[in-house]
Parts: sequence; C-alpha cells; structure tokens
Amino acid sequence: MKKKTELYRTDWNGVLLEIVYEPLWMPAHVAGEDLAHIEVRSIYPTAVPLPIAKTGFYTNTLPAWVITAAGGPVAFIDVMMAAEAGPSW
Repeated sequence: MKKKTELYRTDWNGVLLEIVYEPLWMPAHVAGEDLAHIEVRSIYPTAVPLPIAKTGFYTNTLPAWVITAAGGPVAFIDVMMAAEAGPSW
C-alpha cells in the first residue's frame, strides 16, 4: 500500500512552519483504529524553538480522528501551539 503524504506550510508568529501529515500511517486492521503521523518543523528561521518543541521539530503518531476533529493538520498544530504558548509567546 502506497502511503499518502500531505505537505503544508503556514506562518505562526512570523515563523514559517512545514507540516508533513500522513493521514493513514497505520490502518485500523493493525492497531484497532486508523493512526496518523504528523511532523512539524520551523523552516524559516530554521530550528526556532516552538511552544510544542524546543528544537523546532515535533513529531507524533495519534488516532487520525483527533486531527480530523481539530479541522485538519494545520488547525491541529495551531490549537497545539496556542495551548502550549502561554503569555511568553
């Protein structure tokens, strides 16, 4: 099975982020539910600390429905950043 990968770029507080998303990283017949994989990196400026990753790189595997419920990969990352940012960002 060929994996489908989606690529997004978005601005967050003046930092260009690249989001790589695999909506069907592991199918339900393996894990009991579809698992997705998401990666985020700051690409300009490079390796800028982010609220969700001090190194500027974040990766996670989670149930696909979580990202769908958030409104997609860009919205999911936006919610994560806002939740972790706090007043110092």
